[in-house]
Amino acid sequence: MCGIVGIHNHPEASNIAYLCLYAQQHRGQESTGIVSSDKGIFHQHKAMGLVADSFDSTRIKSLAGRNAIGHVRYSTAGSSSIENSQPFVVSARGEQLALAHNGNLTNALELRKRLEEDGAIFQSTMDSEVIMHLIARERGKTLVDRIAGALRKVEGAYSLVFLSDGVMIAARDPRGFRPLVIGQIGDAYVAASETCALDLIDATIMREVRPGEIVLFEQGGMRSYDALVDGKNKKAHCIFEYIYFARPDSHIFDRDVYTIRKGFGRQLAKEHPVDADLVIPVPDSGVPAAIGYAQEAGIPFEMGLIRNHYVGRTFIEPTSEIRHFGVRIKLNPVKELLAGKRIVVIDDSIVRGTTSMKIVKMLRRAGAKEVHMRISSPPTCWPCFYGIDTPTRRELIAAKQSVKEIREFLTADSLGYLSRDGLYCFEKKGEREWFCDACFTGEYPVDLVDSPDIMEQAMEARRGC
Repeated sequence: MCGIVGIHNHPEASNIAYLCLYAQQHRGQESTGIVSSDKGIFHQHKAMGLVADSFDSTRIKSLAGRNAIGHVRYSTAGSSSIENSQPFVVSARGEQLALAHNGNLTNALELRKRLEEDGAIFQSTMDSEVIMHLIARERGKTLVDRIAGALRKVEGAYSLVFLSDGVMIAARDPRGFRPLVIGQIGDAYVAASETCALDLIDATIMREVRPGEIVLFEQGGMRSYDALVDGKNKKAHCIFEYIYFARPDSHIFDRDVYTIRKGFGRQLAKEHPVDADLVIPVPDSGVPAAIGYAQEAGIPFEMGLIRNHYVGRTFIEPTSEIRHFGVRIKLNPVKELLAGKRIVVIDDSIVRGTTSMKIVKMLRRAGAKEVHMRISSPPTCWPCFYGIDTPTRRELIAAKQSVKEIREFLTADSLGYLSRDGLYCFEKKGEREWFCDACFTGEYPVDLVDSPDIMEQAMEARRGC
């Protein structure tokens, strides 16, 4: 999962890009970068770490031009290094082209092998670079034609922004796995992963880039091409964007994320009620669902766990042992609230289970009489190959243990997951087919060319889920 932004025809393009990346920092904290275009000359800056730590006013001023694209990275394909940071810039046919990519290609390794056999030299291990090599080999008359030709060869998830001399291009895969929205500030256009970025810069939200659409932003305005639509591909919006990844104040896939998450909590309360004194979230992602659960169950909501928002990527651990230090540096219980109480703890998901187990034990040490875990999604049994860096299946606790066994591992008094039917409590008739929930079902909507063994597993009976 990553965050991308593109700015066309704004006098402070790089500054606007910076603000949009700042608003989308939750989508990636590993590296960041901005590339601007000024009369055919590209200026760029990329760095490991957070947006605010990587840019200052002097750096922003050096990124001249009315057009810019930016990226925050959360690695899925390619190692964590500055070489794999984006935007990615190449020179081909006498012109420069920059790309920022959110998603993951499922046939990148196969394509990369073919390209290398044909003489291509790669600078990184990113699947995004494969797209650039394919574009360079296309013979179309226009840049849009070449991009379309290249994207017809790739499979998987991609929301993209390109920057060339005087133009910006946005594109989204035919299934629409990852969000991509268009906004406007006066005569300038903005494309971003989430609407929260547009809110920060007071942009008017126009619409989403449609699945399979390529949008060209040039001096004359905006032009649309349904160049990747073939009528065969169903939508496959990532349901985990609603569960966890998107910011709750964003509007994606035509719905408000906050409202969806509260609905998950309400449905969870219907499916897994419990006599309790307090409902508390695991902050921050569990907050809306916990509010919904509390309202539906008629149980008081409290912030029984306080999150330290200033924990960086690294910190100095004490030499003496402090139990569960990694969790305690991020979360701390409010003992006065919890002592002697029966607590319902709401979290968005359980992956390996180790963090949830530590939270349960922390709450018990704080004096909680009972700890009941409620999860606002179904059990995560399968890895994602479309842009989320989930562990392998053998590392996913729900892939190998029953709900009862997971509860025992967590040492919780009870454990309840939202059902798959309950997950779609927001849907109108037939809309369930528009979403990808392969992480719960193993039903992958796009063939995994690079991982056929995983596809074989997915075709088996999905035992244990």
